[in-house]
Amino acid sequence: MTTLHSDPDSIYDVLGIGFGPSNLALAIALHEHGGTPRAGDGFRVGFLERQPRFGWHRGMLIDDATMQVSFLKDLVTMRDPTSDFSFLCYLRDRGRLVDFLNQKTLFPLRIEFHDYFEWAAARVGHLVDYSADVVSVRPVTEEGEVRSFDVASRDPAAPERLTVRRTRALCVASGLEPHLPPGTVLSERAWHNSELLPRVERLRRSGKPVRRAVVLGAGQSAAEAVDYLHRNFPDAEICSVFAKYGYTPADDSPFANRIFDPEAVDLFYGAPPQVKRSLHDYHRGTNYSVVDMDLIESLSRTMYQEKVQGTQRLRMMNVSRIREVTGDDDGVWVTVEFLPTGEREVLSADLIVYATGYQPRGLGDHLGEIAKLCLRDDEDQLRVGRDHRVETAAHVTADIYLQGGTEHTHGLTSTLLSTTAVRAGEICSTLLADRTRADAHG
Repeated sequence: MTTLHSDPDSIYDVLGIGFGPSNLALAIALHEHGGTPRAGDGFRVGFLERQPRFGWHRGMLIDDATMQVSFLKDLVTMRDPTSDFSFLCYLRDRGRLVDFLNQKTLFPLRIEFHDYFEWAAARVGHLVDYSADVVSVRPVTEEGEVRSFDVASRDPAAPERLTVRRTRALCVASGLEPHLPPGTVLSERAWHNSELLPRVERLRRSGKPVRRAVVLGAGQSAAEAVDYLHRNFPDAEICSVFAKYGYTPADDSPFANRIFDPEAVDLFYGAPPQVKRSLHDYHRGTNYSVVDMDLIESLSRTMYQEKVQGTQRLRMMNVSRIREVTGDDDGVWVTVEFLPTGEREVLSADLIVYATGYQPRGLGDHLGEIAKLCLRDDEDQLRVGRDHRVETAAHVTADIYLQGGTEHTHGLTSTLLSTTAVRAGEICSTLLADRTRADAHG
């Protein structure tokens, strides 16, 4: 194995792990404050991304799906409305500003917002190394203090080559990973909804017929998958399986949405543990296992029209759970239990889609032994400061910031776009202030 070390004297001020929307917003903020990838030119910044190019939930970029957050909560506007990295500046650059305004909407198409992210990412591309999969982070100790970290990464296309970069601070934004029920076995016939578009396209190219598809889940992604499969396989029966009586509408009312205000993060952070738990439980309906009302009504209309026509393809198997899934190359057999009676039905299907949500990647997945230097609370959760900095052992002076995975300290917006720009601004300000103090002390 070949290991390439960056010059120890050319230390980064901050290295970001992951380059989704959160670290993209931070890259923009640092870029606007003079951040540079080069040593000796001021505040040195770098980001590492394992994907070969920018991508954000590409498997769910359904053609007519819209964002569930206002375009004003883009990468910069809540931090700096004058930034030329805003969604409106993107529209102007693309020649669609007037056309978008004529749509009279706050919620762009998801494919358009992804294009906005790509547009912004390209403008700070000099700060990012793509195809850089972080495999370890090790402490660098000087005079008994951990003053920096060595971050090792490899290109998936050349795994024998390891590159090590040294940094005074880390910002971990490794995003979410698909959550699957225990014991789930994935295959060509069974997959998570995050792969929806490429999997459907592969099925089309294969020429294999789809007579029945089963979707497990009760949230927005599940409903979108049901709708998409129903439209794209016009001869197939689409079975939606969930434990509720019906899809729960998302609570996007003005007062409930205040839980996503930047000020709400301050209130949540300072609240007692029992209040935090209550707030989380009260307002889960703004984000978790809920569906936009327009989509609920559309699916209901479709079901009724099919009943009228006598050709019902959309089947809602509510108050039900999947008890067993078996399969081979020819299909899957799904055992569904109707909970009120315990009656079970075995469905012969061509595919099953698990729309069962996402979960934050564990800190240890990227930090390895560094995770042992991080302090935890009585419930074994990471202790994180209001400035998004992980609390570490006393002898650690290098910093670790988190973007995501902090619902227990910062509230529901931890994994959402709502406060991305504000959080990036807070981390940027802290990083620059720390560098100024360090320079002042020589």
